[in-house]
Amino acid sequence: MEEWKMFGAKENDVFKLIRDHLTMVGDTLKYTKEMFVQYLQGNIGNAEELLTKVEESETRADKLRREIELMLYSGAFIPANRGDYIRLVELIDNVADAAESAAHTLIFAKPAVPPEYKEKILILINESLKTFEYLKEAVVSLETDVDRALEYSKSTEAQEEDADKIEYSLLRKIFEDENISTYAKLIWNQIITKIGDIADRAEDASDHIMLMAVKRR
Repeated sequence: MEEWKMFGAKENDVFKLIRDHLTMVGDTLKYTKEMFVQYLQGNIGNAEELLTKVEESETRADKLRREIELMLYSGAFIPANRGDYIRLVELIDNVADAAESAAHTLIFAKPAVPPEYKEKILILINESLKTFEYLKEAVVSLETDVDRALEYSKSTEAQEEDADKIEYSLLRKIFEDENISTYAKLIWNQIITKIGDIADRAEDASDHIMLMAVKRR
């Protein structure tokens, strides 16, 4: 019997909410990227408006997380698997939290943008957010194909490593740049590290998916 046929109505409802939650987390990342693009282009007002969208999306994701947890506590899945899904949803939600934290730091600190680093910062954002695309596929694959879930989890991990390399290279260049003040270096260190945290949190979730998938093979 195919694995998806083993799930009942409650489990299928949980899977639907998890997909909705992934969409909300994805929206949070999308608005975060748009906010950074506007800020790096000097459009501070637009960036501040987009911060509101980041916050609203993260709040909606958080509400969905709690709804999923309540459904799980009410009896969806057997007790042995329930904790795995509760933990998974929390880890996915942490990705949105990391994006919101990066957005807040940028807007609250409002550092000057060194022109020569604009493109490098955007590359880091793109590479960090790409980890979530692999994670999303891994989560959805858990419903029907654990081997596929494992493959996408490995892709998430590999992408996080790529993002890490870009993050460390960018930080090294900024700290070695004598034209950037110490204060600006410290602020950009926080912002860039928080952008990298998005990829780190996605990898945390993918690690958990690997454990879940191995248990179900």
